[in-house]
Amino acid sequence: MLSESAVLVQVHLPDSDFDHHDPLGELRALVESAGVKVAGELEQNMKQPRGATYLGKGKVEELGFMVKQLKAGVVIFDNDLSPSQLKGLEEALGCKVIDRSELILDIFANRATTRQAQLQVEIAQLQYTAPRLRAMWQHLGQVTGGAPMGVGTRGPGEQQIEIDRRIVKERLDRLRGELVEIAGRKEREVASRRESHFTVGLVGYTNSGKSTLFNALTRGGAFANDQLFATLGTRVEEWNLGGGNACMLSDTVGFIRD
Repeated sequence: MLSESAVLVQVHLPDSDFDHHDPLGELRALVESAGVKVAGELEQNMKQPRGATYLGKGKVEELGFMVKQLKAGVVIFDNDLSPSQLKGLEEALGCKVIDRSELILDIFANRATTRQAQLQVEIAQLQYTAPRLRAMWQHLGQVTGGAPMGVGTRGPGEQQIEIDRRIVKERLDRLRGELVEIAGRKEREVASRRESHFTVGLVGYTNSGKSTLFNALTRGGAFANDQLFATLGTRVEEWNLGGGNACMLSDTVGFIRD
């Protein structure tokens, strides 16, 4: 998504958890962290999402006007959308539409450096994609020649969806197996450290200064930058407490609102 300009959208539902002083503040920071320019913002209060476009008809028209006026290349929702809603919005707006989860996965994919982090990101991406395979096959009706769908009428497109799902499942099984092996090694390393040291973890919101503090208290080495999710892996170093005492200090991945 680098170099794109985006319109940000947030729908406030009755059970929504957001900052009333700056509702789009966190999404704006995520978008800027991904290297995308914020061209405009739109909010709507609703009791519940509406149909295939999530937004009300009037807001969809207003959003479409904003996209054209601002020449935005992508619309980013601070809500999680279903495959059919993403498709409906893209057709109505004439541009790419992604939701909050896809944005975060995109950031993670670009930041993951360790094998463990890369495996975790790919697993999350596949889990996000799997339920959306049918929506991705927009040409299914054309492939089947417009034939009716049902028992005994499955065409090549329907068969391809099943193949894709099987490929995703097999890939997930392999990735999870490798991740279990890495996690096992990590657990053994941590267990050996605990025999001689106790462990302290730095936990908090992303971009709150955990890595900077970690580098100040230890020999350093953690990547620190003024951006969300600069840290996507756990780093452990010895922290000298003075008086011959020490502990293992752990820098962790930060969390966000939801």
